[in-house]
Amino acid sequence: MIPKQFPRLLAVRDLVKIYGLTAKSQLSQNFILDKNITDKIVKYAKISQNDTLVVEVGPEVIFLGPGLLTRSILETGISNIVAIEKDGRFLPTLMQLAEASEHTLKIIKGDMLKIDHEKIMKAAHIDEDRIQVSNLHLIGNLPFNIASSFLVQWIKMLSDRSGIFKFSNITMTLMFQKEVGDRIIADTTSPQRGRMSVLVQSFCEVKKIYEVPSSVFVPRPKVDASVIQLTALPNPFLKAPVNLLEEIVGYFYLFRRKTLNSIFNKLQKNLSENKKEIILKIIEQLNVDMSLRPENLTAEQFCYLTKLFYDNSLSIPKN
Repeated sequence: MIPKQFPRLLAVRDLVKIYGLTAKSQLSQNFILDKNITDKIVKYAKISQNDTLVVEVGPEVIFLGPGLLTRSILETGISNIVAIEKDGRFLPTLMQLAEASEHTLKIIKGDMLKIDHEKIMKAAHIDEDRIQVSNLHLIGNLPFNIASSFLVQWIKMLSDRSGIFKFSNITMTLMFQKEVGDRIIADTTSPQRGRMSVLVQSFCEVKKIYEVPSSVFVPRPKVDASVIQLTALPNPFLKAPVNLLEEIVGYFYLFRRKTLNSIFNKLQKNLSENKKEIILKIIEQLNVDMSLRPENLTAEQFCYLTKLFYDNSLSIPKN
């Protein structure tokens, strides 16, 4: 079992030259060539041998091959890693690392947004019975231009415990553009709080574990990055469909500078008398200061509001 001494692998900078690897701007690729950085990320992520499966997304989107982040993960002694890589240029370097790890590392070529998660489970040799008592750690950076799409998809899968999100204990350690990371972790006192903050915090405990300056990337991007850790709540706040939560939070944040009282008044304008009465009862049950703004509501309060709408068969009217 790893950790052990790998057969000597070529230095990352040598591999760049040999394979002619360059960052593709259309894939939001920026490379880190300093393994000290990836070692720190893995250290702060607290990956351990207690993790039944580590899934690494885009090992070459930022952490250039053969997978600096992958090497750092392997050195923790984890025994089961599946890496999903979309860019076929990097497969030869990743396969070299897979062979050096004696296939502790399994490589799947594919787009994580579209991949059948059963393929991941099959590669990891984990069956349904083990999932119920196992730990999953999803790690990687997300291409800055589509990071939100990844996260929203995974949160929705977490909400209904589908795909790899069936595991009993789930941790995600993900790199984002700093501005996006700040929105994800923003609390009710932060002006950066928004729809993504509420959606993610309805299902996960979130914290920033590491900041990565733009100066360590090649080519250097215009922005810094943050590594955010999301730990799935054992008992999520939401007890209603996640799409309804998105709908309600989206509506309220359209008027983020208005008070809750003003937003509810606007909401009632085109409703029948019966539904207006239901809204008044919901306001009473919500039991919050109506002079607050949407950004002042916690994820738990938004989830309770969503449940009240759901229990009363209400939705946000379409304009």
